[in-house]
Amino acid sequence: MSALAVKNLSKSFGGLRVTANVDFAVEPGERRLIIGPNGAGKTTLFNLITGELTPDAGSVLLFDRDITRLPSRNRPHLGMARTYQIITLFPRDTILRNAMLALLGLSPLRWNPFTALQRQQHLLDAARAALARVGLAEMAERPLAETSYGEKRRVEIAMALAQQPRVLLLDEPFAGLSIDERRDVRSLLSSIPRDVTVVMIEHDMDTALDLADRITLLHFGEVVVEGTRAEVVADPRTREVYLGE
Repeated sequence: MSALAVKNLSKSFGGLRVTANVDFAVEPGERRLIIGPNGAGKTTLFNLITGELTPDAGSVLLFDRDITRLPSRNRPHLGMARTYQIITLFPRDTILRNAMLALLGLSPLRWNPFTALQRQQHLLDAARAALARVGLAEMAERPLAETSYGEKRRVEIAMALAQQPRVLLLDEPFAGLSIDERRDVRSLLSSIPRDVTVVMIEHDMDTALDLADRITLLHFGEVVVEGTRAEVVADPRTREVYLGE
């Protein structure tokens, strides 16, 4: 059984084919790295997996369950969570409230517009625990607008982890980070237990390669190379895609 599988996944926008018959499977507990130059279709692939886009053809399976036509809002209930290339948080709220809102999305309380979040002790406790995992517990009451970019990245990861995912999709978690911030986020990702399967898009190859069990290289929406780190780095097609050789 695969934790995540995509089969012959294709998507076009008008005459532009962005994803072309993408086919791969990620095993439970695996760390899979998706790489490729700008315009390779990496984020589009994530949007297809999470249901934010509907494929023209192909299928998405989560632990062997076909979720291709399942609305994106339902996928977190099955154990899928993601972060975004462009951070999408609530800057006027505190770090703690951002984490609580992520948890609220999985709670029946989300249907009650009069819910007082500060009175929901179970949400408070779960949100604080998620922030502690990413080293932000002492900053929980700080407004998000007063945090650094790297701290915002960690808040976003905390929000995803708070949902207790079985499959976690990370879209460029190191983008825009300083050297010290990259070290902190790398340590955080390394600490995620293996009962969570991680699929990550990343351009920072030096940092990301060490985290990956297997790598999938996309180019013009197609899988060009797939294998272990050594296999992908050694493949001449990888140099061709990145260096034009």
